[in-house]
Amino acid sequence: MKLSKLTVFFVLFSLFVFNVVSVQAASPSPKQMEQFKKLPKAQQEALAKKYGFDMKNLGKEGKNDKENGAENDDFPTTIEERAKKQLEEEEFEDRYKPKKLELKPFGYELFAGEPTTFIPTEIAAIPDTYLVGIGDNIKVNLYGKTSEEYEVQIDSEGRLAIPNLAPVHVVGLSFKELKVLVKKKIEDEMIGVSAFVSMGELNAMRVMVVGEAYKPGSYTVSPLASVTHALFAAGGVSELGSLRSIQVKRGGKLVTTFDLYDLLLEGNSANDVVLKPGDVVFVPPATKKITIKGEVNRQAIFELKEQDDLDIVLAMAGGLKANANKSRVAVSRYNGDGKRITLNYDFTHKGSYKPKDGDEITVNAASTRLQNTVTVVGAATNPGHYQWRNGKTLRELFASPREDLLPIADFNYGLIVRELNLDGDIEVLQFSLQEVLLDKEVNVELKSNDTVVIFSRYELKENEEQMLSNLAYSQEQLALRENVKLWEQYEKEEYLKYIGVKNEEFNFEEEEELISSIAALFEQPDKIEDEDYAVFSRQNLLMPIIAKLKQQASASAPAQLFAVNGEVKYPNIYPLPKEPSFKKAVNAGGGFLESAYLDKAELTRIYYSADKRVEHIEFNANEALRSSKLKIMNNDAVMIFPKPHWQERLEIKVVGEVQFPGTYTFSRGETLESVLKRAGGFSEFAHKEAAIFTRESIKRKETSQLQRLTQSLRRDIVTNTFQKDSTNNMPYEDMDNIIKDLSQVKALGRLVINLGEKSTQDLKLENGDALYIPAKQNAVNVIGEVHFASTHLYDPNKDVSEYISASGGLKQKADANRIYIIKANGSVMIPGSLGSWFAVNNQASQLSPGDTIVVPLDTEYVNSLELWTSATQIIYQLGLAAASISRLD
Repeated sequence: MKLSKLTVFFVLFSLFVFNVVSVQAASPSPKQMEQFKKLPKAQQEALAKKYGFDMKNLGKEGKNDKENGAENDDFPTTIEERAKKQLEEEEFEDRYKPKKLELKPFGYELFAGEPTTFIPTEIAAIPDTYLVGIGDNIKVNLYGKTSEEYEVQIDSEGRLAIPNLAPVHVVGLSFKELKVLVKKKIEDEMIGVSAFVSMGELNAMRVMVVGEAYKPGSYTVSPLASVTHALFAAGGVSELGSLRSIQVKRGGKLVTTFDLYDLLLEGNSANDVVLKPGDVVFVPPATKKITIKGEVNRQAIFELKEQDDLDIVLAMAGGLKANANKSRVAVSRYNGDGKRITLNYDFTHKGSYKPKDGDEITVNAASTRLQNTVTVVGAATNPGHYQWRNGKTLRELFASPREDLLPIADFNYGLIVRELNLDGDIEVLQFSLQEVLLDKEVNVELKSNDTVVIFSRYELKENEEQMLSNLAYSQEQLALRENVKLWEQYEKEEYLKYIGVKNEEFNFEEEEELISSIAALFEQPDKIEDEDYAVFSRQNLLMPIIAKLKQQASASAPAQLFAVNGEVKYPNIYPLPKEPSFKKAVNAGGGFLESAYLDKAELTRIYYSADKRVEHIEFNANEALRSSKLKIMNNDAVMIFPKPHWQERLEIKVVGEVQFPGTYTFSRGETLESVLKRAGGFSEFAHKEAAIFTRESIKRKETSQLQRLTQSLRRDIVTNTFQKDSTNNMPYEDMDNIIKDLSQVKALGRLVINLGEKSTQDLKLENGDALYIPAKQNAVNVIGEVHFASTHLYDPNKDVSEYISASGGLKQKADANRIYIIKANGSVMIPGSLGSWFAVNNQASQLSPGDTIVVPLDTEYVNSLELWTSATQIIYQLGLAAASISRLD
């Protein structure tokens, strides 16, 4: 393929410009490289040698430019990213060092580019006002009697010569005037022919960009280029240059001054004039600058003009943010001695501040604490912040209780948390919504920034959900109305922030108590986890208040807390309110239980003096509720006693061979004989000697004993394992399995009874007792170390040895000297002074129906630990008892 002389000239001219001119330029574009590659190889080498090019490097640079997006075939770009080049120039080890975040001068990033070429890049529609010039190409399309297309160029004398027509002078005409002239000329000189006129390729022009431009020099730009186009071509303005006083000079005279802030801040491009060939764009240095930071929409370094005032400064910063403290803005400036001083200005007054060169304006945030508000927290329909005004009362805040409060709200106990001083100390006011809403004489006046806490009258989620389901007001409906969710996601954090404590400051987790003390033997309720409490329970809402009161306590001001114990719904520690009374204490505890004894209550008061420390005050609870004489003080403890002999529902379960089996309620002090009479007595099939009686208190004792035994065995195993002279040959894994089996054994709490004895008939019952009367059994069980554990029909003529022989005889590991019998009633028969079971032949050792013969393991065969004997015996006994009970179910 042959290249035209014009193409070769263009390639040579481009190579010359890229390497000879004084202004630095980048490597050729991919399109130019393609044209260069089409030249003969000899010509390529000659050109490279002549202009000092490395052909390999040219290829690589062109490739890199393509990869970096510097240019493309359709819209070549003359600017690449300046920051990338600056980063490459940094030292490698400096790239990863922490850098201080500094404010940047405003507007310079718009032009932060690197010029790559001088060729014009603007491809745009030609406006009608464009003045045609020498070198412009005009396209003329003829249609009508003839159809032709011509592309003619305005010659050096400014004439346009269309074939077959006389030349016409067009330089200085606008594009609109040119179209009218050419169309009229063709219509006049060529009958029946019309024309369509358009612009072809425009002749590039050269302008100068000088001063504080990033790359000052001479640039070839489009004849449509404006001031901003020239600045883009030169890589923009350096950080020393002015954006507000860019000058355009033509023939040595000032044409216009362009303020880029008009374009950047207001979009005003009125002074962005179109350049003409030979124009000079001059960027003077910036003279005055200020820094604005803080609560403004645009933090940066801005350039000043003499006439700029506060309004213009704020406009440059994009205005103040909503949380800006406008009345106290800090301004750091230089005084006459060249030292920096800090002044405070009120930006709410326009004339208060006059900007000066070097000012640093810092707009601080206003306080985040809400003013003139009342915050509602807890079981309210719409918790959150409400407007406060002087004289506003609690009754006004909840004017429509059914609409303003949730169905779970406690109308007898609520708190107002009020801040006392600048240290954030609080005091607590207690109120009853029921009294406030029903009694017009009772009201509470609110103060600014009060927090009103509305509690749920349920402490556990389970009870609360049950009530909501009964009212057809489900938890899902609550969640949809964002009442519970508001607390969990936002309200809790805001509440704690106001109270002045953090989550980690109040962790009241209690250690798990082992059953190893007398107190642990009493029945305790299951431990309640945090997630089991209702969202607005006293437990959740009071915890931060109590923590704050403890935190602010001192020697002169003790913690304002008191306790309510005994027969109230929610015994606990509570904040001591202003004007405390016994009635408020009862309301805090949720009210009396049914079991409360109101004729006598006790108040324990602690004094920290040398002569008297504790005082117990007895009073009548009914009288104290009606009067206000009894005052509650900090650290007081109110005790509400239960009614004498008051018990919860006492029940015993009677199962098996009685006339009327079932669960019976009994009174305190009632005996087993009384309950058996109520059950109709025994049936004719009852095996009274094999009765099984279980008791919860015994079960707890046995559980404690099993735990201690398991721990003791584990210690002994570890000690025995590490002794050098140990005779224990059992692997540790086997011993550990035995310990695990023992730890998994559940205590039954069996009490050995004999229904035929008077002492059993007079047995006082306890709640949770159970009596199992099995049917008559005519069998004897043999378990343990025999070859085949089995059950045999009872034969009064057989002795123990015969039953063992009927079960296959003893195993090798059996302990023949420790065989024992578990009687049907649970008692254990042990050998007398005679040396062997087989020699026993008296009445006490005779077998009975339902008895079990136990052949234990010879523990000495395994190791020398004496505790193994106890372990195996316990497992056998408990296993037998469990098997007996399971047969009754």
